[in-house]
Amino acid sequence: MLVIGAGKSGLAVSRFLAGKKARAVLADAGSPSYPGGELEQLKAAGVEVLLGGYPAVERGTFDLVVMSPGVPLAIEPVSQAQKQGIPVTGELELAYNFAKAPFIAITGTNGKTTTTTLIGEIFKNTGRDTLVGGNIGLPLVTEVERCGPDSIIVAEVSSFQMETVSAFKPKVAAILNITPDHLDRHGSMENYTGAKAMIFANQDSGDFTVLNYDDPVTAALGHKTGGQAVFFSRRQALPGGVFVRGGKIIAELDQRPEIICGVEELGIPGAHNLENALAAVAVAKAMKVETPVLANTLRTFKGVSHRLEFVAEINGVRYVNDSKGTNPDASIKALEAYAEPIVLIAGGKNKGSNFAEFAEKIKAKARALVVLGQSADLIADAAKAKGFTNIQHAADFEEAVLLAHQAARPGEIVLLSPACASWDMFTSYEVRGDLFKKIVLGLKEMV
Repeated sequence: MLVIGAGKSGLAVSRFLAGKKARAVLADAGSPSYPGGELEQLKAAGVEVLLGGYPAVERGTFDLVVMSPGVPLAIEPVSQAQKQGIPVTGELELAYNFAKAPFIAITGTNGKTTTTTLIGEIFKNTGRDTLVGGNIGLPLVTEVERCGPDSIIVAEVSSFQMETVSAFKPKVAAILNITPDHLDRHGSMENYTGAKAMIFANQDSGDFTVLNYDDPVTAALGHKTGGQAVFFSRRQALPGGVFVRGGKIIAELDQRPEIICGVEELGIPGAHNLENALAAVAVAKAMKVETPVLANTLRTFKGVSHRLEFVAEINGVRYVNDSKGTNPDASIKALEAYAEPIVLIAGGKNKGSNFAEFAEKIKAKARALVVLGQSADLIADAAKAKGFTNIQHAADFEEAVLLAHQAARPGEIVLLSPACASWDMFTSYEVRGDLFKKIVLGLKEMV
């Protein structure tokens, strides 16, 4: 079996296959290094590791190709496999095939990690054995076999992972929203939406599809699922769905409205997080979770790292890490979450996004802007086109944080919400966010 991509997913799949006594070849076009000796450990377990290119995929050489989600399907080994009739799959599909527990799968352009983590906490608080993983960081294939039929698997899934599913069939599938993202890979919104919709492709009438009624692209998918569509909305009452009325979250999945908790009671701020909470309620109620457990979790859940994460307050200025804001829509939601003036740090690797709407929100919510990375000029030019001129360019990330620190005034917020991927300067948004926190805490110690 050929495993393509020596990232976290590829390493996990290779380790899994070696444990099954399968012949595994791990190949990567680059030459990644792991100071912990992971590649050497795989070799010792019998995995053949090929770096700097891919082997030819011919009939008789491999009977399966397992793709890492970060590697596009346009590469030569995939076309070779398809011509030879050799199956191409991914780590998510592999994990599903070995799972005994039902899946809850969450996707969407924004909010996936927060919602997945929240749903995981809800089920943990019911006392049910719960595995949370997928695109959220833990490759499911590493843990899925420990889960029995009474367990629950809560998986964050990406459009990249959906490109390689075939039998994947979650008991509950949730699509939070669909806005332009990853167009450099998918090519069009139609293709991107189609990839997201694969999450419910195999569902039937015994399954549930949770959809955002306020997002037209997502809501339209309700006519395409074979599962029972459950809509959520923060803007209007939805008989048969989950909605907000009179400042209360209400679920009406069983013909009678039930108050879950007040909107003001939620432990996570922002309108976008209200939507995430509504989605979580819809999922939980579809799975018959009792209201007291659900409500208590909504009140006590404080969010996830790198998403509107409070870091410190220095001289009356609050510093917030939103490194997970990797596209304009996510960063727009971050800007909308605060009433205070904002000094924004933005920029990184563009994924084919247009920054015009983001620039409009910068003009409305930010007092100052610090840009950096490959997209610095694109964001700056978009902001200038909207009449926003208080812009500084940073040569590197540390300078960006220092410039924002110098520009901020008491009562304001320094917000890292890049609207871009991190890959021009960092290996992940987590590394970017961790550096932000380190620099800010260093500044706090100097005060």
